[in-house]
Amino acid sequence: MSFSEQISPFLGRCALVWYFLSVAGDILDNFHGLDLQLAAKHMPLPPLLLVVALVLIVLGCFSLLFGYHARHGAVLLFGLSIVAAVALHDYWHVAPENGRAALFALFTRDVAVAGGLMVIVGLGAGPFALDNKSGGGKRR
Repeated sequence: MSFSEQISPFLGRCALVWYFLSVAGDILDNFHGLDLQLAAKHMPLPPLLLVVALVLIVLGCFSLLFGYHARHGAVLLFGLSIVAAVALHDYWHVAPENGRAALFALFTRDVAVAGGLMVIVGLGAGPFALDNKSGGGKRR
């Protein structure tokens, strides 16, 4: 196995962790504003949804960063990404002159990130992962 085959899964996991931690930072920085946005989209209990999203992001990021049960963490973040894409970036309900293109870009970004997470679910965390040391999250 070449060096790039060994290190690229770790670097990919780090990029996904960076993305989700920046999302968590955005949630923390603008908690009240996001609470109002979720309420405007008729989401039930917006503050609770934001706290649950933060918990899932932290757990998923820990899992991906260290490669500990990385497949489980990737599934958590996959579900969060798909729910966010469909519930929050519903571009199909927006007229083209009202920012449909921007919502479509956010929707496609979330779907692309979800696709990257599915690669981790399918192929595992790679050689630099705790999964490879203890057997956690590995297929048997």
